[in-house]
Amino acid sequence: MRTVGVLAFALGGLFSSGLCAATDKPTYKVIVNADNPELTISTERLSSIFLKNVTKWANGTPALPVDQSVTSPARVGFSKEVFDQPVVAIQAYWQEEIAKGRDGPPPVKASDQEVAAFVGANPGAIGYVSAETTLPGNTKVLKVTH
Repeated sequence: MRTVGVLAFALGGLFSSGLCAATDKPTYKVIVNADNPELTISTERLSSIFLKNVTKWANGTPALPVDQSVTSPARVGFSKEVFDQPVVAIQAYWQEEIAKGRDGPPPVKASDQEVAAFVGANPGAIGYVSAETTLPGNTKVLKVTH
């Protein structure tokens, strides 16, 4: 996984208790378009896709990550599990990257339903939704491995 900087490390300590740490139950699930042949994904690869360091799936399809709102419990859980950082640290990472002239972060959708609709409409899309979200038939859950 690519480091998200000293600021991220410092902020990580401030937020290490996490909002989703109270239970072992996942707060989110990772979803892809139903046509995506992948069944599992490692947290390292997931991180690389969402940091836009990996831009294609194994079959050559462009990877299109999509985020949730910074206040979404799913995003808080995703950031903690995948990046081992709070959402604000990931935001700081993207500010640094934009300042260096790099493309910006993945697009943000306002709800689980908007993420699922985006993923269902785009063959290379990947996102995450709340664990209890009912998914449309044009999406599927990827098993995340550590």
